[in-house]
Amino acid sequence: MAVYTHLGAEVLADLIGQYDVGKLVSAKGIAEGVSNSNWLIETTGADGTGARFILTMYERRIDVRELPFFLGLLDHLAAKNCPVPATIHDRAGNAYRELDGKSVALIEFLPGVSIDEPTPQQAYAVGQALAQIHTASEDFSATRANDLRPADWGKLFEQCGDDAIAAINPDLLAAIQSHLPTLIDDWPEHLPKGTIHADLFPDNVLMLNDTVSGLIDFYFACSDIAAYDLAVTHAAWCFSDDGTQFHSDISKGLIGGYLSSRSLTPAEQEALPILAKGAAMRFIATRTFDWIDTPDTALVARKDPMAFVRRLNHYDALGQNAFHIPDQTANG
Repeated sequence: MAVYTHLGAEVLADLIGQYDVGKLVSAKGIAEGVSNSNWLIETTGADGTGARFILTMYERRIDVRELPFFLGLLDHLAAKNCPVPATIHDRAGNAYRELDGKSVALIEFLPGVSIDEPTPQQAYAVGQALAQIHTASEDFSATRANDLRPADWGKLFEQCGDDAIAAINPDLLAAIQSHLPTLIDDWPEHLPKGTIHADLFPDNVLMLNDTVSGLIDFYFACSDIAAYDLAVTHAAWCFSDDGTQFHSDISKGLIGGYLSSRSLTPAEQEALPILAKGAAMRFIATRTFDWIDTPDTALVARKDPMAFVRRLNHYDALGQNAFHIPDQTANG
């Protein structure tokens, strides 16, 4: 989440007036993430008792033609009692609208806080919730190709250029050149696929104590390898923010929670190390590109790609030992 576009009070009030949610009370920009502009919206509520929503304007790396997939997935999962925010449709039944040439959507606000330092119990709940959306989306008919697969990482690096990458950190360029070719050549295309979140970082999970109250920001969701989604979540949750420390207790909690709701095939288990290295490379790619491409005027903090180089190195060294899969549940 971030704020690239600034909207005046009158524009926002008119926009909110197209929904049956009461009158606009306040709008606060959310300065997190790198892809879209977001606001926390407060209204008087349809019944006058007050309500809160998230307003998103789609700015970067999102094809608006794919919004029916993203927003339809939210509604599908919400209808199956997954902890995700439903889309608020306007009075004409539209899930999104156009404003100044950009698409905007109003999303249900869910209570809870994002956890910076999760406990094993919280990681267990996150693993369960991830498996829940994998299972609940099995009958979701829409599909979307993942546009951030191994070949796409390479294209992003090519757009950045070696000199610009090395200027961030020489070790960054060395890691890319060392690992990317193998990831592209050996990527396990044969694994079970489904609808995945693909970006389940701690700031995309809301918690109330040890319970997941919301999974949010589905705008990288796509149709791809289910176990890759687990690997992405593992890379996002099981390390210190800078990637220097691996938290084995969080890994055990996350994997245990996932396996409590969805089993992994032997092939999925075997592929976890390369999937995790790929997850690290995916975020090295987008963080590197965003570091170079994000304008200085944007209300957003750049994220260091080296944090995921360090994760990649951990996975390369630990292999299967990073995942703590219990023998008794390994085959479901």
